[in-house]
Amino acid sequence: MKIVAPAGNLERFYSAVNAGADEIYMGIKGFGARRNAQNFTLDEYKEAIDYAHKRGTRIFLTLNTLMKNVEIDFLYTNLKALYEYGLDAIIVQDLGYFRFIKENFPEIDIHGSTQMTVSNHFEAEYLRKLGFKRVVLPREMTFEEIKKIRENTSIELEVFVSGALCISYSGNCYMSSFIGGRSGNRGMCAQPCRKLYNKEGKCNFLLSPKDQLMGKDEIQKLKSIGINSIKIEGRMKEKTYVNEAVTYFKDMIDNIDREEKLSNVFNRGYSKGYFYKETNPSDIMNRDYSATMGKPIGIISGKELLLEDSIVLGDGITYLSKDYQVLGGDYINRIEKKNQREKFKEAQVGDKIILKNAPKGAKYVFKNFDKVVIDEISSRLKSENKKQEIELIFEGRLGEKPILKGKIINNSGKEIIESLVGENLIEEASKKSADPKNIEEKLMETGDTTFIVKDCKVYIDNNIFLPISVLKELRRNLLKVLEEKLVESYRRNLTNEKIFKIEIEKDEIKTPEISVMVTTKEQEDIVRSLGINKIYHRGYDVAKEENLDKIDLNSNLATNLYQVLENKTDDITVGWNLNVGNIYTLNEYSKIKGVKTVIISPELKYEEIENIGKVPVRKAMLGYSKLKGMYIELGIIADKSTFENEQQDIFISRINEFGNNEIYFKKPLNVLSQVKRLGKLGIDEVVIELLDETEEEINYIIKNIDKKENAYSPYNYERGVF
Repeated sequence: MKIVAPAGNLERFYSAVNAGADEIYMGIKGFGARRNAQNFTLDEYKEAIDYAHKRGTRIFLTLNTLMKNVEIDFLYTNLKALYEYGLDAIIVQDLGYFRFIKENFPEIDIHGSTQMTVSNHFEAEYLRKLGFKRVVLPREMTFEEIKKIRENTSIELEVFVSGALCISYSGNCYMSSFIGGRSGNRGMCAQPCRKLYNKEGKCNFLLSPKDQLMGKDEIQKLKSIGINSIKIEGRMKEKTYVNEAVTYFKDMIDNIDREEKLSNVFNRGYSKGYFYKETNPSDIMNRDYSATMGKPIGIISGKELLLEDSIVLGDGITYLSKDYQVLGGDYINRIEKKNQREKFKEAQVGDKIILKNAPKGAKYVFKNFDKVVIDEISSRLKSENKKQEIELIFEGRLGEKPILKGKIINNSGKEIIESLVGENLIEEASKKSADPKNIEEKLMETGDTTFIVKDCKVYIDNNIFLPISVLKELRRNLLKVLEEKLVESYRRNLTNEKIFKIEIEKDEIKTPEISVMVTTKEQEDIVRSLGINKIYHRGYDVAKEENLDKIDLNSNLATNLYQVLENKTDDITVGWNLNVGNIYTLNEYSKIKGVKTVIISPELKYEEIENIGKVPVRKAMLGYSKLKGMYIELGIIADKSTFENEQQDIFISRINEFGNNEIYFKKPLNVLSQVKRLGKLGIDEVVIELLDETEEEINYIIKNIDKKENAYSPYNYERGVF
C-alpha cells in the first residue's frame, strides 16, 4: 500500500519525497482544487518530476476542478510539455476533461478525484471501463463500504486517511460559490464551513469539523483488503506537517507501534472521520473553534495551570477565553512550579505551574508550538534522502578489463541496464589479492547519490590486483549514467499529429419547456393543476454503497452517477449537481443510454452557457431554486431549522431519509422573468425546483413565468465564479 502525499510548493515537495512518500499530488499555478496554494510553475514542475523519478517517487498533477470550454483547450500546451517530460498521472473531476486527456495523451494514467463522489462499485467500475486507472473515494465511506467496493471492481482505490474534512461531500458543496462566487469546484473555496453562524441566538462554528487522523488499526484494515494507496490531505500545510504525516503513516503500514505526534504539529481536533458506521456528529464536529489552536494542556485558574501534557522551555502557548477567543500567546522561557523555588527546564503531566503572563479572562491554555517534536522533525528534514534501489554485478578476470553492471526498475516497471568497462587490464597480485567481500562493500558505498544498492554480486578470479580507485571510479561513472538513463526512461514523444478537440457550433434559439422538480406529493398535485406536465421528484446527491437498494432507478431525474448508469427509463435528465459545464462533458453524458437532457451547472454565467454551443442532448438550466449549498453525510443540524452567517444569508436545514443533512439558501435563485432570454442561449428546458414553498407561493411563481413579477435573483448566472 502506497502513501500519496501533498505538496503545495517545492519546499513541501522535498519534505514529502525525502520522508519516503511513494506518490505526490501537486497543482500547477491557476488550476486544481487548491488554487490558493502556492503551486508550481511549469519549470518547477519539471524540476520536481526529475527529482522524484531519481528517487522512485511518482508525480500526479491535480486538475480536479470543473472545466470550461476555453480552459480545456488552453491547458493543452502545458499538458503536452508535462506529458512528454514524464508526468505519471493526472487527477480529474470533470468527465469531459477526462475524455480530452485520454484522446490526446493516451499513455498517461488518469485518476478520478474525490470531487467525483464515486461512492459505490457501479460508479467505480464505470470509470475503469472508461479508462480511469484509479479513483479516490469520498471521505464519507465506512470501512465496510470501502471493502465492498474493493471486492467488486479492479480499479485502483485510494482512500484519504488524514487532514482536513470538508463537512459537505466534496464536489457537492456550493456554499462558497453561491455566497460570494468563489467556487469549491473551481479550487477557490472561501471555506464557509470554518466561519461563525448564528442559530437561535447562539453563535458558533456550526459547520466546522475536526480533522481526520486514522491510526494503526484503520491502516492495517485498509491494507488487508488491498487498498492501493492512502492519501494525506494538506497542500496548504507546512513542510513539518507533511514530513511527520508521511513518516507516521509509513510506520502504520509497516505495523509499527509509535507515538502519534501529528496532532502536536497541527491541531483543531481530530477524529477517525466516517470510517466506522457508528460515527455520530459529536465525533466529527468542533464547534468551539475552527483554526489550528494546538493541543490543550490545561485549564487555568488565576495564574496557575494544572498540566494535562508535558512542556519544555521553548514551547509556544496560546491563551483562550471561556468562549475560545484568542487572548494572546507566549513562548515558555521560564518554568516555575507551584511552591518550588528552583527553575525547571521541563514540567510533566500533573505538575502545577505558574503563568505570570496569563492575560485577564484566560481559561484554556493550548500548546501551539511543540519544541521537542519540531526539533525532531527539523533534524529529520536535514538528514533524510530517499534513494532508488539498484542492483550491481562486478566481474574481474585476470588479463581482462573490469566490468561493472547496474540495473534499475523505474516506476513503470521498465528495466534500465547499463555496464561500464574499466580502462586497464586486471593484473596478477604481487602482494595482497583482491577480496570479493571488500569489493562488495566499496561498491555499496553510494554516499549522497540518489541510489542505494539492494543487491551486489561480485565475480572475480583468484589472486588478482584491483586498486580501490578503479572501483570508486567505475561506481561513480556508472551511477551517473544510470541516473541519466533513469530520468530519460520517463520521457515520452507525443506522436498524435491531430489534436482531439470538439469544435463549437452556435446553437439555435429555443422556446424552453417548463418543468418542475417537487419535494412532496402535495406540491406535485398543485403543479399538475397549473398545467405543468413534466415533473421530477427530488433525489439524492450521493448513492452510497449501503443505500443502493433505496435509489429510485425509475426516476426520470438522475441526481447521482449510479442513477444515470443503472436507470431503467429511456428519458433521463441529469441533475445539475453532477456539475456539467462544458461541451466535452455534455458529449460524454450523451453516450450513456437513456440520457436525453442535462441540467447545466448553475455555477456558469449566461455567456458561458451560450458558449457551450450545440450538443447531442437537450440543455436545461435552473430557473428557480432555493439552492442546495451542502450535502452532508450526518445530520449535524436539526431538520427544518434555520441559521444565518455573518453576512445575514439565511439557510434552511433538512434531513433526508438516509440521515443526510442538506443545507439550502432561503433566498431563491430566480430568473423566471428571463425565460425568453434563456431560449436565446440555446436552452431547451427551464427547471423550477421546489423545496418548502406554500401553495400560494407556487401559484405565484408559475403564473408569473416570463413576467417581471418574479423577483430577479440570478446568483452566479450574472457574476460567474472564480
